Amino acid sequence: MMVRSFRERRGRKMMTDSTDKTDTDTASPLRKAPVVRQISISDVIDALGDGMRDFHRAPIYGLAFGAFFTIGGLLIVLTAAAFDMSYLSYPLAAGFALIGPFAAVGLYEVSRRLSRNEPLSWSAILGTMWAQKSRELSWMAFVVLFVQIMWMYQVRLLLALFLGFRSFASFGEFLSEIVNTPEGLMFLAIGHVVGAILSLILFSLTVVSFPLLMEEDRDFITAMITSVKAVAMSPVPMIGWAIVVTISLIVSIAPAFAGLVITLPILGHTTWHLYKKCVEPEVPS
Repeated sequence: MMVRSFRERRGRKMMTDSTDKTDTDTASPLRKAPVVRQISISDVIDALGDGMRDFHRAPIYGLAFGAFFTIGGLLIVLTAAAFDMSYLSYPLAAGFALIGPFAAVGLYEVSRRLSRNEPLSWSAILGTMWAQKSRELSWMAFVVLFVQIMWMYQVRLLLALFLGFRSFASFGEFLSEIVNTPEGLMFLAIGHVVGAILSLILFSLTVVSFPLLMEEDRDFITAMITSVKAVAMSPVPMIGWAIVVTISLIVSIAPAFAGLVITLPILGHTTWHLYKKCVEPEVPS
């Protein structure tokens, strides 16, 4: 009886192992990572031209997203002033610009539809943006938020180190302090260096990942790795584009964020075309 029971258990185990092996053998292969291409400065210039053409072809959408982003920036700065924290207006404005890639998702969809000659409508654009809440792109919001928190934390830390724990009655008083004192100039210099490092990290993580996640069903870790690879493979043109973006945003923010109405849509459309040049389209299996 014991021998028969042992044989029955052994037979069942062999059948289970055989079934597991069959399931493993017939399983679909792992999905390949996105293929990244090396680009040149001329590719960046071409992408910028394509972005300007997209803005010209669908100006209503670009102006609407740009205006929405501009109003958001103004509200943040005005809120800081209302709470007697106007000295944080500049770092808040600079930090607000970091969320540009996430705000440009609608612009990526406009460029995608224009490239495929698909009809444009607000219901289609906003519907695509709303659908991202249940996809991996929503996780990128936490990445951007984390960098934003790190940016504000280092501003507060540097303020405490160089200017002490004191408040300023106005942004003008704060500006006078950092421009006319050695401590203020040191705060300004180190703050910009740290900000540049954080901006470069965020740029490397997001320049390709946002449009990739919007177009393909990928996980956000793969998207960020792909984005970093794109920057690493073409450092000169990609860092050059990052400098263009930074200068454009600084110039646009200066006149009460008004320049973002034009700058944001052009940068958003251009980023989409730059992504298409950096990453080969996925071939359906």
